[in-house]
Amino acid sequence: MKKITVITGHYGCGKTNFAVNQSLALAKNGEKVTIVDFDIVNPYFRTADFGELFRKNGVNLAASIYANTSLDIPAISFDIERMAYESGYLIIDVGGDDAGAIGLGRYSDALMQYKDNIDMLYVVNSYRYLTKDYSETLELMYEIEEASKMKHTGIINNSNLGKETTAQTVLRSIPYAEKIAQEAGLPLVGTAYREDLDISLQGGIPVKIYVKPVWED
Repeated sequence: MKKITVITGHYGCGKTNFAVNQSLALAKNGEKVTIVDFDIVNPYFRTADFGELFRKNGVNLAASIYANTSLDIPAISFDIERMAYESGYLIIDVGGDDAGAIGLGRYSDALMQYKDNIDMLYVVNSYRYLTKDYSETLELMYEIEEASKMKHTGIINNSNLGKETTAQTVLRSIPYAEKIAQEAGLPLVGTAYREDLDISLQGGIPVKIYVKPVWED
């Protein structure tokens, strides 16, 4: 894993849950980790919701001063240059779609100083509304790149149906993810799946579900 990982994707694709899992896994291995909540658009399902979990596991959280308040204000004031320069890993959870990626564009020059040590991963969910078709999924990916002024380096397949997800749900989605990766000219980095599912899969990434809709609690 590279020092800096930028995670993007469509609303509801599961990018925040993936970012949380990546951060906690690194911390569990004794690594210094900072996670940035860059979701300045959507007040729901954001990494700032897990502040206590991060504190307990030694993960540093950088979030808007308005995160977890009743004020929906797109305010960002992160010292990204310092975070990128310091030792340890930096994970950036970007808001959904191109609207959420606009803020990232403000820091693109600073981040690209470390271009050899950055991965920008596009999380896809074949069962998610508006990204069921691979051409729509690719179009959104390119819109995010234009807004952020950065290019993706890989695809993460996180196709799921929430609590209704089965092993077959995940396996059926792989051709879709492979098609996206092929058309984009990017590697399919891996397929994330709920850790309790019985799946034997090369490139599989078991994850714990932290981000849940309120109706699944």
